[in-house]
Amino acid sequence: MAPASNLPGMLATVNAEDVLLLDLSSGGRVRILMRPDVAPHHVERIRTLARQGFYDGTIFHRVIEGFMAQGGDPTGTGTGGSKLPDLKAEFNDLPHVRGALAMARSQSDDSANSQFYIVLQPVLKLDRTYTIWGRVVSGMQFVDAIEKGEPPANPTKIVKASIEADKVPPPAPSSPIPTAAVVRPGVTAPGSIAPQPKAPTPK
Repeated sequence: MAPASNLPGMLATVNAEDVLLLDLSSGGRVRILMRPDVAPHHVERIRTLARQGFYDGTIFHRVIEGFMAQGGDPTGTGTGGSKLPDLKAEFNDLPHVRGALAMARSQSDDSANSQFYIVLQPVLKLDRTYTIWGRVVSGMQFVDAIEKGEPPANPTKIVKASIEADKVPPPAPSSPIPTAAVVRPGVTAPGSIAPQPKAPTPK
């Protein structure tokens, strides 16, 4: 990922197919530059699920201050996923810096499906153990405002996930209906401790 200072020039020529937009219930649109050059199958999965409306109405069910915000589970429990097959790992050299997005998984490297997390503060010890597929390029203040908790008392929802090329306008305030889900083995962000699908507080 280019340094933050180089992002404006980089975004001027970016393919709109590679930009994910998340409209959050807490207000604001988060713009994410996806990286098909290093994680093509993960980026394609995100595109597919966003266009299916899979993420619409889902919550950030595990949000740890100073660590990460995890979402993408239609059950809101950490055990849900899509009906699509799990993905093979695409570990790469992109770092777990603030604003990075990576796929959550269970103990198997090849178990990522739909759940993802957004890094709130750098956690470089996790590099090359989870597939990073993008980075927030605008709207990080809205990510910081996501309700904290495991689970949060008032979880923040993804009202709408879309691909920039589709030119979907920000939605009006509404009460989105959660997508039907397939129950799966516990899928977590980094550091899962069995049997609970949770990540410990970073040391």
